[in-house]
Amino acid sequence: MPTLMTETTSLPTPLGGTLVNRVRRPGHDFDPASLDGRPRIEISERTYADLELIATGAYSPLTGFVDEADYASVIERMRLADGTPWSIPITFPVTREDAARLSGTVVLTFGGQDVGTLDVQEHYDARKAWEAREVYRTEDAAHPGVAALYAQGDVNLAGPVTLFEVPRGAFPMHHRTPAEVRQVIEARGWRSTVAFQTRNPIHRAHEYLQKVALELVDGLLLHPLVGTTKGDDVPATTRVEAYEVLLEKYYPQARTLLSVYPAAMRYAGPREAIIHALSRRNYGATHFIVGRDHAGVGSYYGTYDAQEIFRTFTAEELGIRILRFEHTFYCQSCGQLVSPRTCPHDSSHHLVLSGTKVREKLRAGENLPAEFTRPEVAEVLRRAYTRAD
Repeated sequence: MPTLMTETTSLPTPLGGTLVNRVRRPGHDFDPASLDGRPRIEISERTYADLELIATGAYSPLTGFVDEADYASVIERMRLADGTPWSIPITFPVTREDAARLSGTVVLTFGGQDVGTLDVQEHYDARKAWEAREVYRTEDAAHPGVAALYAQGDVNLAGPVTLFEVPRGAFPMHHRTPAEVRQVIEARGWRSTVAFQTRNPIHRAHEYLQKVALELVDGLLLHPLVGTTKGDDVPATTRVEAYEVLLEKYYPQARTLLSVYPAAMRYAGPREAIIHALSRRNYGATHFIVGRDHAGVGSYYGTYDAQEIFRTFTAEELGIRILRFEHTFYCQSCGQLVSPRTCPHDSSHHLVLSGTKVREKLRAGENLPAEFTRPEVAEVLRRAYTRAD
């Protein structure tokens, strides 16, 4: 159940006071010939996602990849050097060889195409073991976020960025910048909006949480993460299709907005929950749902660590209200979706399916229980797993 309720509020101020906009179009905002002869570097999919999130204001107040002072401050105390709450350093890692040749304005490429620039103001060594211990709470290379960190270059470049064009990708109808989401919220007259982060298809327990939250606020921003995830996560295209069929039949259209969140998944658990909340503030949300093991993986984090970490900051600092929910499930004896707060029965009465069990059933062509997921969603997933096999 949510532990915070609030009166209707207005659209929140972006973190730092201003929504950052570093989108600069060649031929409109500057002469592309000015980039001739500049050094170039091909960036990873995750760095491209970070570039977009910085340039469009999702990561306000960041205007570029963090310098060493912010890097150390974020790792050590979950704040930028100026004291602004921030929990994961957004860095631009390169090899030492690349660092030696990159200075001044560097053109960033993705898939061989120019996508933006980085004005290099600083080079500094990444402190990977320290970053892993503090941000991911482990140095275990089996952790996907730690593995990605260890695989990166050893030098971080810092400086302001520009993005040439917002990459709408595979979801042009649902890919909105923070400014565009804010425009929709304002146009619909929502004075309070709850955001829901997901990297998985929505099952009935998720639906229950979202609809309980909708009893408290004006609108729901369903904001699925569609950047890089683990190889065994459900692909973003399948997830978005599942959201579309679900919202069409079971959600109030005027009070729900599906818009994708282009971030890559870091699996940093509690620390990532903070970034997810702060960025949703920048998108215009007044409330953010944090459930069981938010952004977690394996057994690296406690069940409700991602809720407890928010107590590190004041409500004024966060600027977004956190709705804390306990584990929700279908109780066969209660005959409805419940939580430990409302259900008197032990686990033998509960319907709980692991992700592994769900995948096994789908691959075998079996039906998923209607108490677990809507049949329309199950059909989308079944088709996807049939194609994959």
